[in-house]
Order: sequence, then C-alpha cells, then structure tokens
Amino acid sequence: MNLPQTILEALESLNGNKMRSGLTVLGIVIGVAAVIAMLSVGRGAEASITGSISGIGTNLLFVFRGDFSDTIRNPKPLTLGDAQAIGDPFQAPSVEAVAPALQGNAELSFAGERTSTQLFGVTPEYFSVRNLVLTEGGYITEEHILGRASVVVLGPETAEAIFGHADGVTGETVRIEGQPFRVLGVLEARGGGMFGSEDNVAIIPVSTAQARLIRRSTNDRMDIVFVQAIDAESVDSAIEEISQILRTRHRTPVGEDDFTIFTQRDLLTTFASITGILTIFLGGIAAISLLVGGIGIMNIMLVSVTERTREIGLRKALGARKRDILIQFLTESSLLSLIGGIIGILFGWLIAYIVGRVAAATNTDFTPVIGGDAILLATLFSAAVGLFFGIYPASRAANLEPVEALRYE
Repeated sequence: MNLPQTILEALESLNGNKMRSGLTVLGIVIGVAAVIAMLSVGRGAEASITGSISGIGTNLLFVFRGDFSDTIRNPKPLTLGDAQAIGDPFQAPSVEAVAPALQGNAELSFAGERTSTQLFGVTPEYFSVRNLVLTEGGYITEEHILGRASVVVLGPETAEAIFGHADGVTGETVRIEGQPFRVLGVLEARGGGMFGSEDNVAIIPVSTAQARLIRRSTNDRMDIVFVQAIDAESVDSAIEEISQILRTRHRTPVGEDDFTIFTQRDLLTTFASITGILTIFLGGIAAISLLVGGIGIMNIMLVSVTERTREIGLRKALGARKRDILIQFLTESSLLSLIGGIIGILFGWLIAYIVGRVAAATNTDFTPVIGGDAILLATLFSAAVGLFFGIYPASRAANLEPVEALRYE
C-alpha cells in the first residue's frame, strides 16, 4: 500500500465519523492555539520590557547605597559630595554627567482630586541623564535649585489623574503634601521602568525636596546617583572609576564596598531572564492542553480499532501485512493531529492579534511577537503527540489475529 492511498483511506475513515473526528481535532486546535498565543504574549512582554529599558540608554549607570546582601553593616550614605567627585573629569574621565536624586512618595491634589505618586528631588542634569523629554513647559534649572523654588514637573499619568488631561496644565498650581507647587512642565509618556511607572512621577528641585518634603539624616545625603558614561563602550571603565572614587571617599576595606552599581546591561539581562522563564512557564501550561488532546486521539483510535475489528480481520485475510495495518492507523492519528495543528496555528495567530489590538486600544505599549520557531515547535509537538498517542491503538490493531477478528461481533 503506497502513501497516497493510505492517506486517502485514512481521510475516508475519518470522514465517516465527522462529529467524533471534529471533537478530537478540537482538542489539538485548542492546545496548539494556546501554545502559540502564550509564547507570543510572553515574547511580546519581553520585547516591551527590554525595549523600555533600552530606551533609557545603554550608557546609564545607577549607584545605590549598600550591597543589597546586608553583609555590610551601616554602609555610608551617598552624598552630594560623592556625586560631585564622580562628576570630576580628572577623577572620572569616562563619565559624561552625574545626577544625584532623592526618592520618596507623596500625595498630590488639585481641585478636590488626589493621587499618590513617586516624588523625585533632582538636579538639572537629571533630565538629560535619564533622556527625559517634555511635551510642554520647561525643565528644572539651576535658579530653581538655588532659590528652593516650589515648582514641579509632572509625569503624564500623574497629570491625567489630577487634571483629567495631560496637556495645557503648565502654570497650574498643585499641592504636594499640602504645599503649593507651580507646574513647570509635563513629561512625555515612557511606560514602565525599574522604579515603577515612569509616567506616574512628580519631579521637584533637590534643594526643595531636602528642605520641605524628603527629610534625610544629613542635608547632603542622596538616595541614588544616576551616572551617564561617555558612550556604551566606556561603561566598564566608568564603573571602575566610580568604584575607586567611592572606595577612597568612604574608606572601605578591600572587597567590602558599601555601594552597588547597576548598569542597563545588568537590568536587561535580569529582565530577559525573568521574562524568558515566564514565557517557558506559559508555554508549558499551554502544552498540557496538547497532551489532553493527544489522550483524546488515543481514546478515539482505540474506539475505532474496536469498531473496525472485523474490517481489520478481513484486510489481514486478504493479504494485508501487520505493517500495513500499523501504518493505516498511525496515518489516521497523525492526520487528526496535523489538521488540528494547522487550524490551531491560525487560531493562535488570531488570539495574538486580538491581544495586540486590545493593548493598542488601551494605549499599552505591548505587541505580541509570533516567532516562526513557536509555530514550528507547536506543529512538530502536535505531530509528535499524534504519533505517540496513536502507536498503542495502531499496534493493538496490527496484532489482531485474522480468525479472531473475523469472528468478532
């Protein structure tokens, strides 16, 4: 029996039980569609997160107090003096700009509307170091720092929360923890970041934050120092220069740094690892649906073997070999799986497309990514499921004795 004839007979057999075959195929369709949709959503999330981080700049460094492992007791805080030393071109020639900052949370209010947001006390260099762009208004300047001015730059999400819109709000007066501040400008939307939403922020002069809103143990203490290297290639040398400066200023023993330096590369690697695990996890859950579909194929094929026992006996009596019967039933199970896989690919693509449209409608920076390898993986897996779960029924049919099969009622 040649392959085309085997496939034709398998199609005729499946066509004879349309409802049963359709329900069996449905299990594979759901499994394949789930695998493709989940993998595309996971990869879309990874692309969105890494793209957001990359948009900040690959030459950005974050300097924190402590080593995040609690092995260094009472680490010295970062100070404005530390930031000024890091910005010295003679001590750190690989550093382009430095922006120390204070961090906290605050409640903003306007005309009865209230919202909680992240509060940053910054220097003028903060905006260029973080690549922040305004949609309206102006930046915080050195004059604002010297005068401890009551001005604030709002993120678009914060502006939307208290004004109902993010445009035309420059010049308005909002209250931060009950104190009046004039809106100096509004940032361009950026999405998420390592410090939470980049759009739900309020930025004020660092001197104003020190004096009125974000109290620290000493006047010159900073929570974080943002450092911009000259270029991406200078990041490693900038890290070494910053480390040497802080070790000298803090007088820390060798191997006991009381500070931590993160780079965008570290963040990208961390987030890529997390989202990669998430994608595998989602794909694994979806693959369970394929296994359920495979069990359905085995069940249907076993029923088919029982129903066609006399047919199998007749085929063997007329000269069909054990191999012919085996191939016949394996072809049927493989066709069920293949048809389900093809339809599942189309449904998986449709689900990913719908998710992307919903994200676009809600202004979410997220686009599912359907990779060719995901389609190939789902197709091969579905075919393997059909073969694996079809082996036992096919083998059972092939091992039937012709005489016993013909006598079966």
